[in-house]
Amino acid sequence: MAVEEPRPARMRPGDVLRVGGVGLRTRPLRAFLSVLGIAIGIAAMVAVVGISSSSRADLDHTLDALGTNLLTVTPGETLVGGTASLPKTAESMIGRIRPVDAVSAVGKVPKTNIYRNGRIPEAENNGLAPYAVRTDVLSTVRARLRSGVWLNAATSRYPATVLGATAAERLGIGRATAETRVLIGDRWFTVVGILEPAPLAPELDTAALMGWAAAEQELDFGGHPTTLYTRSADADVEQVASVLAGTANPEAPNEVTVSRPSDALAAKQAAGRAFTGLLLGLGAVALLVGGVGVANTMVISVLERRAEIGLRRSLGATRGQIRTQFLAESLLLSALGGLGGAVLGTAATTGYTLYQGWPTVVPPWALLGGVTATLTIGALAGLYPAIRASRLSPTEALAGG
Repeated sequence: MAVEEPRPARMRPGDVLRVGGVGLRTRPLRAFLSVLGIAIGIAAMVAVVGISSSSRADLDHTLDALGTNLLTVTPGETLVGGTASLPKTAESMIGRIRPVDAVSAVGKVPKTNIYRNGRIPEAENNGLAPYAVRTDVLSTVRARLRSGVWLNAATSRYPATVLGATAAERLGIGRATAETRVLIGDRWFTVVGILEPAPLAPELDTAALMGWAAAEQELDFGGHPTTLYTRSADADVEQVASVLAGTANPEAPNEVTVSRPSDALAAKQAAGRAFTGLLLGLGAVALLVGGVGVANTMVISVLERRAEIGLRRSLGATRGQIRTQFLAESLLLSALGGLGGAVLGTAATTGYTLYQGWPTVVPPWALLGGVTATLTIGALAGLYPAIRASRLSPTEALAGG
């Protein structure tokens, strides 16, 4: 009667996890440092992707609120290289374009400075400039007031001004009151309002805005607009843009510049994405360093545990089971690092976006991809040590232990 050879016991998933965790429990500090190396790489990658996605979400929200259908018309250059000017009739001419829903204008008052009081040296103008504005410019560019009131048909005829956000900050004015005045040229103007930053009209941020009539009466403003703002339906924006230059200045359309401010915001975001790619590369390097740390830990673990390996082989463990044990240990290290890094990266993203006032967006693919990457690196890092451990014969391992 033939005698069957004993078959090695099969390791259940629970057994694999138990024996794979032996090295982690017996050498906790080394395991922690290996996990930390992986976690830093994953946290960096998740945080970079999360912050970049949150920034894009905030930009999308801003553009949804401000609209992408705002076009601006500004003077270009003359044929001889000088600065051109827009005709006084440009605003009314553009208003006749059928698809245009709204048009407004501002005009920079030249050679006029703004001061908090009359004792400040003339050279220290803080880079601020006065602008004559139409009363509907606020609604056209969709800017908002931080304090006070906006100009109306009455106040636009008198020396009253609304300061842009940056102008108010540089002048040290935090709130508009009836007693707050600024010196514009040689005239005192009462500050009736302060604006929030205007993303689509940044020239307003460093300006003192006054009514068109007041600028002509008080500061000898010539009446030529320097920026025209138009709104039209999204579907008509391209068509309107193509005729704005010729309509604003029929005699010299080549001296007119037409732009869409939202494109500048999108270009800024594109530049940010390039920087994001650099940071992702640095995160990948950190992740690779963590993988090398795991491989180093596993190689040393094999050398230190030769006696354990020899004993297990003597008790009937197969080479495959030894490989599985050390590969499982490597995967556990990587999984812990990946999960820890995902949590740290999400926390970092949440903290930064809360500070910036952005919506928090962490793409699921970033979390899943990060954990998958760590498991892949863990498998590769643990493969050689696992194979090396499985090739030790019982006598060799016990003798070396």
